[in-house]
Amino acid sequence: MVDFANVKAAPSPDLLTPENSMMLFVDHQPQMFFGTGSGDRTSIINSTVGLAKAAKIFDVPVVLSTVAAESFSGPILPQLKAVFPGHEVIDRTSMNAWEDAALVEAVKATGRKKIILSGLWTEVCLVLPALSALDQGYEVYVVADASGGVSPLAHEHALQRMTAAGAVPVTWVQVLLELQRDWARSETYVAVTDLVKEHGGAYGLGVFYAQSMIDPHAAG
Repeated sequence: MVDFANVKAAPSPDLLTPENSMMLFVDHQPQMFFGTGSGDRTSIINSTVGLAKAAKIFDVPVVLSTVAAESFSGPILPQLKAVFPGHEVIDRTSMNAWEDAALVEAVKATGRKKIILSGLWTEVCLVLPALSALDQGYEVYVVADASGGVSPLAHEHALQRMTAAGAVPVTWVQVLLELQRDWARSETYVAVTDLVKEHGGAYGLGVFYAQSMIDPHAAG
């Protein structure tokens, strides 16, 4: 029942903000991409880099992690690393990132309760830490298009499993626009629209058209 006396223009505390969230990138590595078959791998790379740049625009804390980088999976995606030059990459032996003490400490150190999670593969390297973090009281938002599994079925069933446990499936553009939330937020307006034009596909082209043909400040 709606308590009309308390209805007001205010955002829900469930929304992602630059102050309440952090991003965890897990195992965006060559060998993991080689085995990804749930979707177009170029699109996954584009979404991952777009998500990373969103974190940088809004100064959202980031934790980068790899698994068996030197012995099997290879280094972190270079386009992702380029967004955060000099940023530590935590390499693990565990498939479950939440069983690596250094990674968990890095997440804890951000002081944020909302984890924006992406990586490869969805059915292993995302499900395991997502369920583990949820069990310890975190809120987990899984960026579906910046992640991939070995098959469409594996990816979809993994998303269903995480959703059933309480995780929230999102996309990278959804995260970006939720962090912006108001086009009057002038300090990030230009960076956000530039990012959309660079990585947002047809939406980005629409922004370019609107700014070129209608109004230089058009967006959304």
